[in-house]
Amino acid sequence: MVDRPQLGPTIFVLFGATGDLSKRMVIPAFFQLAQSGLLNSEWMLIGTGRGNVSDDQFRDHVRDVLHQFGVPHDDTDWEAFARRLRFAGGGFTPDNPGTLPAAVRQAREDLHAADAQLVHYLALPPSTFAETTRALGAHDLARGARVVYEKPFGTSQAAFTELDEAVHHVLDEKQIYRIDHFLGKESTQNLHILRFANGMIEGVWNREHVEQVQIDVPETLDIDDRSRFYDATGAVLDMLVTHLFQVAAEIAMEPPQTLGADDLQSARESVIGAFRPLDTADVVLGQYEGYRDVDGVADDSTTETFVAARLWVDTDRWRGVPFLLRTGKMLGVSRQRVSLVFRSPQGPLTDIPPDGAVLTFDLSGDGEIDISMVVKEPGPDDSLSVGHLGLPLDTVPLAHALAPYSRLILDVLHGDRSLFTRPDGLAHVWTVADALLRDPPPAKPYPAGSMGPPEAEDLASPCGWLVTGSPD
Repeated sequence: MVDRPQLGPTIFVLFGATGDLSKRMVIPAFFQLAQSGLLNSEWMLIGTGRGNVSDDQFRDHVRDVLHQFGVPHDDTDWEAFARRLRFAGGGFTPDNPGTLPAAVRQAREDLHAADAQLVHYLALPPSTFAETTRALGAHDLARGARVVYEKPFGTSQAAFTELDEAVHHVLDEKQIYRIDHFLGKESTQNLHILRFANGMIEGVWNREHVEQVQIDVPETLDIDDRSRFYDATGAVLDMLVTHLFQVAAEIAMEPPQTLGADDLQSARESVIGAFRPLDTADVVLGQYEGYRDVDGVADDSTTETFVAARLWVDTDRWRGVPFLLRTGKMLGVSRQRVSLVFRSPQGPLTDIPPDGAVLTFDLSGDGEIDISMVVKEPGPDDSLSVGHLGLPLDTVPLAHALAPYSRLILDVLHGDRSLFTRPDGLAHVWTVADALLRDPPPAKPYPAGSMGPPEAEDLASPCGWLVTGSPD
């Protein structure tokens, strides 16, 4: 990572501080930043909620979270972190600010920094975003602040427009950070670094050489821990129109003038504008058998837990190349992979495997880049085989990977919006998904532990999905 200027005094306000998202992602990420020395020495974290929780009770909760999710720390790390934790209760609405304004004023006094940067992180249900934003404006907590919104930013084209107008009524665009943790992954960032830094890759990054692109994120996880949220959301909103569309834009974008925030955002959002609206004939939805038996799920729920889609990008670079997107719950394996499948060359060799030459980015963990290619099988004849070259990114010299949430929160603290989404791109995302959301095909049942409905296999022909239910 490029060295950045030292941060100034910062007050980080975590809405929904005792909720599931804060526990799983935000609190461990913020602790990693503190533990790594990436925060200014003058900072404070204020958790908020409806209950009247004391500072000490909140500190106990945070330490339990670190233990629950296996975040390594010693007593020295914890004591230095705990001293900077506060809690503001009583709720927070346009009519009732609770104790948050007083807690912010006290934090500024304790930091001896009247101009401390204020960062609000809304780890809240999307239905509360507009009201919480209005409350920030009503109680003078929006001026100069940066505000982080979790996904999804809207649930339809109309809902996005309504939310976007409500947010911009209080905040300037430069204050808004719509987070997508897939963009914070080291491997996702390597999609454009590997391409633009290596001529041998950039030269084949187009329709002439690439037959199809696969963005595949199957999960073995169920939805027990967030069943009510998931049954109201489903795989399309939870993953497709957020994470997978953004990763597709990373792959499909034209070279930006620089990798600065404005140029990178513009390149990403511009190519999203070239995404063709989804044809429901190119989409397969599924629901795993037993989903309706989960506590919190309606007995007659039609919510999809699986989606596979064929997306078309109408640019000169990618016209005619299918982008195959797949994700789902309770599948046979958990993977996070982006694969460019290259066309077989014209020439004297026959029977070349259709998926023999593939460039793959593993987005999970620290990430890995894999190149598979057709080679001669050792022996007396010219039989063909497929060989692999792998580069685990944690073996790169001086590697110091941050978890995606840690990276993105650090970018917010520095005011770097390059890995965050813009409203123009999001507006077109909802246009792309509009027909699917208005009139979705029925979700087909599939057995837990499978790779989804068999109809999804046809979308990926002739190569087939590269991720299968078998161990690699």
